[in-house]
Amino acid sequence: MLNMPFMRLKKVDISYKLENASVKAVRSFSCDIEKGDIVGIVGESGSGKSTLALGIMRLLPPNALLSAEIMSFDGKNILNLNQDELRRIRWKEISIVFQKAMNALSPVHKIFTQMYDVITAHSSDIPKGRAYKMLTELFGKINLPSKVLNMYPHELSGGMMQRVMIAMSLIHNPKMIIFDEVTTALDVITQGQLLDEIKRLVKEFGLTAIIITHDIGVVNEVCNKVAVMYAGELLEYGRVKDVIFSPLHPYTKALVKSHPDLRIGNELIKGIPGSLPDLTYPSKGCIFYPRCDVRLDLCKDVKPKISVLGDHIVKCHRIQG
Repeated sequence: MLNMPFMRLKKVDISYKLENASVKAVRSFSCDIEKGDIVGIVGESGSGKSTLALGIMRLLPPNALLSAEIMSFDGKNILNLNQDELRRIRWKEISIVFQKAMNALSPVHKIFTQMYDVITAHSSDIPKGRAYKMLTELFGKINLPSKVLNMYPHELSGGMMQRVMIAMSLIHNPKMIIFDEVTTALDVITQGQLLDEIKRLVKEFGLTAIIITHDIGVVNEVCNKVAVMYAGELLEYGRVKDVIFSPLHPYTKALVKSHPDLRIGNELIKGIPGSLPDLTYPSKGCIFYPRCDVRLDLCKDVKPKISVLGDHIVKCHRIQG
């Protein structure tokens, strides 16, 4: 694939089949990610962020249907890979740090046992002694003492468990890591330390990263690009300095106004009235229409097209480009 970006997602659709309906969780999501990018995917809970991540990893549940015009990673067509090929690239080329580390780790096995299983899944001939040494060195890079290897998850703090999950994602030296809500339920100090660690590790290991979050402050702290998702659709995408500090879409503007860390002076924090729409029957017009305070008459029935303004794209009738 000549001149293709490191990852290209074009018109990705993911739906969940229920007994009497189909939930269209991601619809026509498109963006390019270059090697070395740290891309934040931000939006309210229920926007389809984690579903998109699971789709990229091909880890969706059996009732999910995934389709795309293009879904490529480092020259490979993700959609065309069979299960054996997927097992070879998962964790070795692209890995994921799942949200809720407490639920992702087995409570009845020590950390070393769980991490050794990850090692032997791809390198079955590595003895335990060598694996222990390798993991001790890796833990040193993420500021975890080696004694953690001999502990159970319940003996660790939330921040330590999250670091264990990050270490697990780095075991096979992947090219890309997806961080799914890694700062959820952490205190502010621990969150800041973890974000600093992620920035350092991305640079040190030469990674490309996707950071899924509902927190614009996390995006501003770590990412160089940001994709704004709402109810399964991409509404705005570009460099953080453009999207966050000069937003064009009404939803992005509302997100920024609802976040305390980015406000200047005495401007009040403002919530977004309303709630996410029913994705069983998504609107044929602009998906944000019911909650938008600058909507036009045509927004109700006409789906806006993507406008491209240099490196900044936005999906809104009020923007022409």
